[in-house]
Amino acid sequence: MNDAGGKREWRARLLAARAELAPERLRSAADALSGHVLARLGGLRRIAAYVPMGREPGSLRLLDMLRDGGTEVLLPVVVADGLDWARYAGPGELIAGALGTRTPTGPRLGPSALATADAVLVPALAVDHRGVRLGRGGGYYDRALAALPPGARLAALLHDGELVERLPADPWDTTVTSVVEPTIGWTELPVVEHHVG
Repeated sequence: MNDAGGKREWRARLLAARAELAPERLRSAADALSGHVLARLGGLRRIAAYVPMGREPGSLRLLDMLRDGGTEVLLPVVVADGLDWARYAGPGELIAGALGTRTPTGPRLGPSALATADAVLVPALAVDHRGVRLGRGGGYYDRALAALPPGARLAALLHDGELVERLPADPWDTTVTSVVEPTIGWTELPVVEHHVG
């Protein structure tokens, strides 16, 4: 099976599993993720994040808590050739964007604004032990993240069980440096397998 076919199957399976998550579980997961992110990243100068769509992990409450703690939060704006960025000024300043996204109404900062973030929170359907991130398939984040300097802090927010051993990967896939799950919290990547013997 080629990687494109493998990714389609993974996406279908993961989206189906998310569709089964009860509202209460989604709320408790969002609260737990907020706690983990604030404990590790609260107080940073600037974080690039995203507004969750549908059943994606994360919450507007997390964005508000980061902003209220003094962190400047940048959100993506889908444009014809990729992602632009704008400052988050609160939920009342969000409008409908391309592809079902919600974006800030403020001035665009340009694609290069991403490189000024101290950490980047990215959406993902799953991440594997190597740090390979499976997104929705549009390639917007892969193109944006490829421009970041080596060593950039990239964390994917996941639901429990979405950190998996191995995902199909393409050469252009950008790896993340950590994942955050509601129950486990932070996992640094790549996962180093310990051999017994």
